[in-house]
Formats: sequence, C-alpha cells, structure tokens
Amino acid sequence: MKTLTEYLWFNTSSIREYTNITDQVAEVVTRSGIREGMALVSAMHITAGVYVNDAEDGLIHDIDEWLESTAPPRADYRHHRTGETNADAHLKALLIHHQVVVPVTAGSLDLGQWQQIYYAEFDGKRKKRVIVKVMGD
Repeated sequence: MKTLTEYLWFNTSSIREYTNITDQVAEVVTRSGIREGMALVSAMHITAGVYVNDAEDGLIHDIDEWLESTAPPRADYRHHRTGETNADAHLKALLIHHQVVVPVTAGSLDLGQWQQIYYAEFDGKRKKRVIVKVMGD
C-alpha cells in the first residue's frame, strides 16, 4: 500500500466560512499516483470541520443558519470561563465533524453526482490547516 500526505492551509477572511476544497483534494489524489484506495480529509483544528454535501449556495446558507441556531454565540458558555470566547465554534465543529473519507477509484475521487468536499471554518481569521492523506494501491 502507498500513501501520500499533504496539507492545505487556510486563513479565512471571516469568522465563519465554507470553502469548497474538492479540486485541491483531487489534485493531491492525482499527485499520489494511487488508483484504488481512499482519501482522508481532516481539519486539524477543533473549531473547524470537513463535510461532503451539495455545492449549492442556498444549501450552504441553510447549513450556516442551522448551525447558528443550534449553537449560537452566547456569553454564558462555560468554556468562556477559560478566557476563550469561541465555545459556539467548538459546538458547530462537532455538528459538522472534523473529517471525511472519500473513495478513490481509477485514480480519481469517487464522489456522487452533486457531492463536493467542504472546509467549514467557525473561528477564522487565522492560519489553520487540513490534512489530506491518500492511501491505496
């Protein structure tokens, strides 16, 4: 089995941002030379996540509104007693999850018709990374 590990770096311009990273992950798969296997895509920060869904703007806004209503910014989170003010970002990341595994078939990402890979940032405006690890033969 072969592997290739690469990192994608992000420094978003806003606190919450959703970035389609499908093409970047596909480029890593191509560089790996792996024909059959899988690609692990994982946010390496606890206030960010990675998910697979449709690349439709209305849906992205719906996801954002759902996360904001489920884990809204509030002053009374216990986490804020540590001096931090980003408890809602931690909760949003838990809802989205921090990683996905995508199949690689015939040397390409094997996604469904509308599926795209997204990096979801909930505490941005600073440098963060995502690991892409491609494994297979």
